[in-house]
Amino acid sequence: MYILSSLQLHEADAFTIKNEPIGSCDLMERAANRFVTAVLQDFPATETFFIFCGKGNNGGDGLATARLLAQKGKTVHTCIVHYTDKESNDFQTNYIRLQNLQQKNCYIHNLTEFQHITIPANAIVVDALLGSGLNRPVSGIVAQYVDFLNKMPNRRIAIDIPSGLFADVQQNSDATIFKADKTYTFNSPKLQFLFAENSQYVGSIQILDILLQHPFNENETPYRYVEAKDIHIKKRDAFSHKGTFGHALLVAGSHGKVGAAVLASKACLRTGCGLLTTHVPSCGYDILQTAVPEAMTDTDKNFEKITSIPHKDAFSAVGIGPGIGTDEQTKNALQEFLSQNTKPLVLDADALNIISENPDIWNLIKPNTVITPHPGEFDRLTHKHTNTFERFETQKQFAKEYNCIVVLKGHHTSIATPDGNVFFNSTGNPGMATAGSGDVLTGIILSLLAQHYEPCKAAVYGVFLHGLAGDCSKQNETLIASDIIENLKNAFKINGAK
Repeated sequence: MYILSSLQLHEADAFTIKNEPIGSCDLMERAANRFVTAVLQDFPATETFFIFCGKGNNGGDGLATARLLAQKGKTVHTCIVHYTDKESNDFQTNYIRLQNLQQKNCYIHNLTEFQHITIPANAIVVDALLGSGLNRPVSGIVAQYVDFLNKMPNRRIAIDIPSGLFADVQQNSDATIFKADKTYTFNSPKLQFLFAENSQYVGSIQILDILLQHPFNENETPYRYVEAKDIHIKKRDAFSHKGTFGHALLVAGSHGKVGAAVLASKACLRTGCGLLTTHVPSCGYDILQTAVPEAMTDTDKNFEKITSIPHKDAFSAVGIGPGIGTDEQTKNALQEFLSQNTKPLVLDADALNIISENPDIWNLIKPNTVITPHPGEFDRLTHKHTNTFERFETQKQFAKEYNCIVVLKGHHTSIATPDGNVFFNSTGNPGMATAGSGDVLTGIILSLLAQHYEPCKAAVYGVFLHGLAGDCSKQNETLIASDIIENLKNAFKINGAK
């Protein structure tokens, strides 16, 4: 799905209202219905809600929510925060509708009145103070209200966006922002939801489809949130054979790190590659032949490290990096190989660490090469960053400058392409922060490249399937990289990845 800016979201609202057609207040009612349905599914035993409303359209969402919850038999306390005399038309309409239900509402004019509100411990606090159109930090009395709510021990949820958070631009680290345990957002995630610094405000995310239409194309909306429906795995013909699905070359491992070669090899084969040759130091021969009998093993003349990389026309794609170390001889082998390589390529781990120490090597890398750094590796390739958003801006610039596809690994792994597009992943869980998980991803992407997927699709599909396999493991705390490989077969069964 497209990730729209706050301005584009406003335009999409207007476009939907005009072209569906639907009234503005009716569209708000649709959103409130989606919100209430989701909340009652998540918290069926909760009977009491305290909804804090501003006077704009986000406050209108809050008033509509209050009415719908009351109609469901819930006890609702609606607190309207008076920080301005201006009221949106939809706020006024929903205020009248709520009054007709004879609900008791309170107007809060100052912090003292705010502090005198007694909220039972089992009640849920709902934030509907400020919406996604916010363009300056909250301050004054509104900031005091938000600070007060953040100190409440209650479970806190936000409608569309936590109050005080900008939708698509970075803000100061000391900004006052509502801290939600969960945010129910409309249409698509806001860009700022996808950065680590904002997780303390956003909490978990649930996207509610309110059937917005919009007139934008990919040139106007460079950001995507990848879902199962975006993944299109090629169907296998009954007369296909192993040669149909490519021959991958994986260069991986060093003394003490042959496990990286094993994990990447297994992941590559499990993702459907027809043939795999894994080049390892001689010390890895017995290990690889035993652990991955489906792979062909090619050994380096050196016992402990990679000192050469084979060149063969038979290879349809190449992956280099997991566990290879950064020895001078390994660096020379990588440099020599890259000077001649014409095949689709994925570079990971120590291959990137070698390049960060020898940046001239970038001149040898063919266009649309896929690189898969974690934040530390990316900072070594570029420069130290102070926050995730700053690193994201560098990622986009780097992909354009070096004509490569940058897979920046994290909770919402982002894939930046040379044409300026960025794809954010929707799968995965914290349990995947474990040794070898990145090696598995390299093997998956290599496999897709070998099967002749375009590099961008290989990266996007690979990241999605990798995360989905982790989700299928259903064992956050005890998950290991091998579990991800084992569950790739389940990931391929999920709708959209067949």
